[in-house]
Amino acid sequence: MFVWRRTSFRQLQACFFRLLCFIPTGFPVISVDSQRSTDNITIRQGDTAVIRCYVDDKVSKVAWLNRSNIIFAGEDKWSLDPRVELVTQGQLEYSLRIQKVDVFDEGPYTCSIQTKQQPKTSQVYLIVQVPPIIYKVSDDIIVNEGSNVTLTCLANGRPDPSITWRLLNPSAEALDVGEYLEISGIIRSQAGRYECKASNDVSTPDVKYVSVVVNYPPYIKDVRSSETPVGQAGVLHCEASAVPQPEFEWYRDERRLSSSQSVSIQISGSRTLLVVANVTEDDYGNYTCVATNRLGIHNASVFLYSENQTHTHTHTHTDIVQHVDQQMAQFTNMSLSLSLSVSLNSVQYVLHWHDNCYNVLPMHIVYIQSRTDMQQKHACIYT
Repeated sequence: MFVWRRTSFRQLQACFFRLLCFIPTGFPVISVDSQRSTDNITIRQGDTAVIRCYVDDKVSKVAWLNRSNIIFAGEDKWSLDPRVELVTQGQLEYSLRIQKVDVFDEGPYTCSIQTKQQPKTSQVYLIVQVPPIIYKVSDDIIVNEGSNVTLTCLANGRPDPSITWRLLNPSAEALDVGEYLEISGIIRSQAGRYECKASNDVSTPDVKYVSVVVNYPPYIKDVRSSETPVGQAGVLHCEASAVPQPEFEWYRDERRLSSSQSVSIQISGSRTLLVVANVTEDDYGNYTCVATNRLGIHNASVFLYSENQTHTHTHTHTDIVQHVDQQMAQFTNMSLSLSLSVSLNSVQYVLHWHDNCYNVLPMHIVYIQSRTDMQQKHACIYT
């Protein structure tokens, strides 16, 4: 019988407090802010929220409701959530504490009061903010130069986070804003580590990184010839830029060289040295450095020469350039600008050039074996 009475009482009590929910809000009650009957509380996910309600000694019934659900009726807890508890100090405070607040706790909370005169309510809206978290980001990628690239960075948070991108080169330049970073026709200077940052001012931003490797064919960016007396060691330098890292070969005329007692080939990363241990007259001349990777090949000439050879032919440089200029002008009607590296006794002229007719990489070399070896195929603008 006692159980039945207890159950009946709870049912009647529930009915009573549910009816309180339909009473219009706005009646003044001392609550979170004594100047307002409603208020917003903003809390970060995981923190503890205290929703305060103050009453006077004339109150006969009091309850906390979330929407239409009763949380507490008097001191009787109706909610099964262990995170929720009452905060009371004497008979004047009737506050609600929620520990480890989560997004599903967001919403209106109503402190309903029944006095001898009239019912009163005070409503507080709980806003739950969530720190940004990046839940999906592109994997590290390797692409060929010229490819179109899309990087993805997806994040959650409340309020919605802002997504920003940076390429972490020395200047750490800011890029587009948004979940997707589009790069059309990527070039080698755009390779590197990309930073995706999600921010919403709730806490520190969440940051993820994507590594982008851009493959490109080799080009030889630096060569150094060597003026070496007979009997001394001559060292020829060759440096290339390429991704993947290039492989090197050395040639004398059309013969591939390999390390031996007289010649040593040293390779370190993107650099290679050809060391001629004991230079003889026969060693003087043109050597070719060849750099290759799976995307292409590039070569450049390097010279081993004596002081006499350099002195003998220095005075001929102007004549050679003028002569070639005149020959080219017959075909193109345009002037020719050439840079002559070295001329040898074999009358082999080595020209470093670019032109507007072919896609020629830096340091490309054109061989014109003699002054009369000028053909229509050479007609172009050279710089």
